[in-house]
Amino acid sequence: MLDIRWIRDNPEALDAALKKRGAEPESASLIKLDEERRAHIARVQEAQTRRNAASKEIGAAMGAGETEKAELLKAEVGELKAFLAAAEDVERELDARLRDALARIPNVPLDDVPVGPDEDANVELRQTGEKRQFNFQPKEHFELGEALGQMDFETAAKMSGARFTLVSGGLARLERALGQFMLDLHTTEHGYTEVNPPLLVRDDAMFGTGQLPKFSEDLFATARSGEPRYADDELAGLAFSNVMNAYGVDDFPQIEVFREMERLRAERQPSSRLWMVPTAEVPLTNIVREAIIDHDYLPRRYTALTPCFRSEAGSAGRDTRGYLRQHQFYKVELVSVTDAESSLDELERMTKCAETVLERLGLHFRTMVLSTGDMGFGARKTHDIEVWLPGQGAYREISSCSVCGDFQARRMNARYRVEGEKQTRFVHTLNGSGVAMGRALIAVMETYQQEDGSIAVPDALKPYMGAIDVITA
Repeated sequence: MLDIRWIRDNPEALDAALKKRGAEPESASLIKLDEERRAHIARVQEAQTRRNAASKEIGAAMGAGETEKAELLKAEVGELKAFLAAAEDVERELDARLRDALARIPNVPLDDVPVGPDEDANVELRQTGEKRQFNFQPKEHFELGEALGQMDFETAAKMSGARFTLVSGGLARLERALGQFMLDLHTTEHGYTEVNPPLLVRDDAMFGTGQLPKFSEDLFATARSGEPRYADDELAGLAFSNVMNAYGVDDFPQIEVFREMERLRAERQPSSRLWMVPTAEVPLTNIVREAIIDHDYLPRRYTALTPCFRSEAGSAGRDTRGYLRQHQFYKVELVSVTDAESSLDELERMTKCAETVLERLGLHFRTMVLSTGDMGFGARKTHDIEVWLPGQGAYREISSCSVCGDFQARRMNARYRVEGEKQTRFVHTLNGSGVAMGRALIAVMETYQQEDGSIAVPDALKPYMGAIDVITA
């Protein structure tokens, strides 16, 4: 989330950044919302001042025998008290409107990020390793997996629908080996702390890393039977909209507005909805939520191997065959929490950690810097690692490493304190795949396939595979 004070001071810079991302200007509407909120706060302060003055005037009027004047003043004080009693709720609603609007604004790209509308504007940084040369026509992973009898898309579809796969036998063990290998590498050589986090999280956790409110359709949620459709914060927004439509902002001081808002508030029900994590970035980053960390304890680095759940709402028709784009998949995630000065160096470090996984597996890949139009919502800069898939004859993304600056920290109120300073600062957060296990499995299958359809096990994975050197039908 961006700082409204920065937006007030730099409206042109915000709109220029949004233009780079292919978005419409937003500074004017955000500043207007902020002015409404600040105007209401000013009215509250004026009402408090007038209430205090009128209370004193009541005593003076009664002392002077001016009974009628005293009664008028008492009536005025009563109206002011009613206004102030409801004004706190109105302020919360105005704060919520501004916060919701800010929550939908993407992060500001760094100056060195290439400007462009989509992936065609991405820039290659380097290539690593060599493409394997085959003396036969390499097959795609789903052809290999089905021929081995260890990738079953039809049975999975009967149980769960499209974009689910039943992986078994040697391929299931190979995928598990990939996860164990990655975790061992990141914890023993790269200094990450392994975490086994919750897979179900609350709205606040999703909001903190930027999945909510903008990307709710890309997520899976759970709820108890009979759960109301809207959570409390959503109903708050609906209630405020109803009041605004009925009365308009100029009529805020009218007591009927506050009574209507109280009635709507009373109808809300608390939500027990939990979200299934789309990536372990969510729980790992939220470890520092609402915390103040001593500067000496930074950076913090976390890793986790978890299942991930995504609805793939925006991917209709894309990668419908095979194991490449699934509703449920496994990934080793990397998260770093740093101070403001170290975050860009940490991005380079994190990218190298992910690259090392592919180097050890003997896979060919290239590293890209994403353009402003292809970059994620919360990122200031992103490196994508794209692995070569011989069966497809194409590069496919296997890891994304992003620096978010203090964008997520503001949403989570995650801060650090430098020794000797009273003022706290927002931490900087980074996240990356270290790497996606399903896509790593695809890359290993296609790169290490043999002419007879078997799969050779890479040397780095042999310690995790028992005596299995080759996966056969």
